[in-house]
Amino acid sequence: MAALRVLAIAVAKGRAGYVYMAGGELRDWNVSVKAVESATNLAEWMQKLISDLKPDVVVTEKITEHCRKGKKTKRLINAAVELASHNYVLDVSVERPRNHPCKYTEAEELAGRYPELIGWLPKKRRYFESEPRNTILFEALAFAEAILNGSPLKLARAMG
Repeated sequence: MAALRVLAIAVAKGRAGYVYMAGGELRDWNVSVKAVESATNLAEWMQKLISDLKPDVVVTEKITEHCRKGKKTKRLINAAVELASHNYVLDVSVERPRNHPCKYTEAEELAGRYPELIGWLPKKRRYFESEPRNTILFEALAFAEAILNGSPLKLARAMG
């Protein structure tokens, strides 16, 4: 059986990020500010990623009542889900994993498992500073791990 190729997309205010994993190994990642300027920009950015990377699974965030994102971000996430559903990939939406006290602790733990991301670790912000741009990468990585390390039944249910 071929190794599962997973593209995880995360969207937050002012930025979007992705991680691409193949066979459980991190292969590619990046952050875009331009992608979240509009739903059209996000769709173009995602479609290029899907066409270039050819994932088996595209993972996005599931919007629930516990979701802390703003209205514009939720619209963009819905646009990402819609785009994924129009491609020949398995599109899965997962709730944001909240297994750590804060994003910075989560990022440090994930960087420990994926040392290639150590240079992307966000510095903890002071209360008056904006959230670091790179936190979105670790959010996307958490989505990918939720699928790769989660219950096989969840993935099977998504397959139908």
